[in-house]
Amino acid sequence: MTALAETLKRRIRADGPMTVAAYMAECLMHPTQGYYTTRPPFGAEGDFITAPEISQMFGELMGLCLAQSWLDQGAPAPFTLAELGPGRGTLMADILRATRAVPGFHAGMRLILHEASPALRDVQKATLQGYAPEWIEDVSALPDQPLFLVANEFFDALPIHQYVRLGGLWRERLVGLQGGDLAFGLSPDPTPAAPAPQFAADPDGSVVETCPAARPYVAAITQRLARHGGLALIVDYGGWRSKGDTLQALKDHAFADPLAEPGRADLTAHVDFEALALGWPAAHYTSQGAFLTALGIDARAARLAQGLSGAALHSHLAAHRRLTDAAEMGSLFKVLGLSAPDCPPPPGFSPKGS
Repeated sequence: MTALAETLKRRIRADGPMTVAAYMAECLMHPTQGYYTTRPPFGAEGDFITAPEISQMFGELMGLCLAQSWLDQGAPAPFTLAELGPGRGTLMADILRATRAVPGFHAGMRLILHEASPALRDVQKATLQGYAPEWIEDVSALPDQPLFLVANEFFDALPIHQYVRLGGLWRERLVGLQGGDLAFGLSPDPTPAAPAPQFAADPDGSVVETCPAARPYVAAITQRLARHGGLALIVDYGGWRSKGDTLQALKDHAFADPLAEPGRADLTAHVDFEALALGWPAAHYTSQGAFLTALGIDARAARLAQGLSGAALHSHLAAHRRLTDAAEMGSLFKVLGLSAPDCPPPPGFSPKGS
């Protein structure tokens, strides 16, 4: 049992069971015992590998999509180039490398990063030295100007609430104690914070997750898009109107019990992209595989394969397949593009954004 587990047990004994959202927040961001504040989570030495760590092609194409959208909107300057949850800075480094030949892009940008982990900020500072990045504590601090933003596997780590339908009413799932161990349970009374009306007809046993923590991010982004234009690219795993119990823990590149080792495993949940879009009129949605293919990843992969052989070629081809194949990340991961209603559709999406 971890030190954080004992901390959480004491809190539950004193205050009663906590919501799943409160549990996730403590597990991930506790100042001294949280997952993101105490360890490097990414790469082979961590617990999971994200798309930018798999291949440079991912970041390059994301960067070219942002740059083309910037050009299509008249190359506004100054503008904000931002990332939510930049990890080790790999994605942004690839974006910057891919866009350095776009006239005026680097000269007009103000590079803004939103990162909660002090340890990861230090890594990002080293990765992006020479580009003068700035860090913000709160998304509301984004500059009030054109915004070109990327968020890869950021929203899946935001705390979620879970609701279970019983007897035609919704009860919130809680984390409490059973026999001295952490255990899931349900609120004794129906919750007033019921899921959205579209779930009202769901049968007993249904599970719906909500993520109120995502709303301030989307609000801050869309406010800037509405006033000044730009594009936000949000990449994550999930679906449109995602339902069911999707809370999961990942440790040593394998799934684990979310309650077994709090603070030592990554906790995530599928992103409900319908809720994330908040009815935004210029929301474009597709799978990661379709998005990267439309942006030309096949041609880029072929170009990079020239001159490779043996293990290097095998690794490169495997990375291309992992990013785009429907059996791997290609269909599980989705891309949501949010742009200003009067801006041209962003590259990589079908005309209808589906």
